[in-house]
Amino acid sequence: MIYVDADACPVKPEILKVAERLGLEVTFVANSGLRPSRDPMIHNVIVSNAFDAADNWIAERAGTGDVVVTADVPLAVRCVATGAFVSGPTGRVFDETNIGMASAMRDLGAHLRETGESKGYNAAFSPKDRSRFLETFDRLCRRAKSLSAETGGPT
Repeated sequence: MIYVDADACPVKPEILKVAERLGLEVTFVANSGLRPSRDPMIHNVIVSNAFDAADNWIAERAGTGDVVVTADVPLAVRCVATGAFVSGPTGRVFDETNIGMASAMRDLGAHLRETGESKGYNAAFSPKDRSRFLETFDRLCRRAKSLSAETGGPT
């Protein structure tokens, strides 16, 4: 299963392209409207506007061999802990080797913004980011599908 933190996700078309090619189910989770799909492999879940509702929904379900797409580092931390493959929309992979540093850098950035030491501007999403995501996402989905085949799970 692919879980997508869909609010403001810039790579939905790429996710659908890879999922269709590999025959994987996708669940988009958001707290606002999503474009409906007639494809039975695509699911939309609308959660409440409560703080972290989409993150909590994904974290409660994602597990070993699932793929999660999120730019939210705390959600990535939770999903990596369950054994999920996690990527940000720029193609950044979060795994057990780097999630601690990613979390620490996020906390440092939040502290610097709170104290006024940093304005906290994020770089614009670029075509290079989209390309890097597509490559990373395809690789993670193939690994997830391979793991599922090895363990006898659904493919």
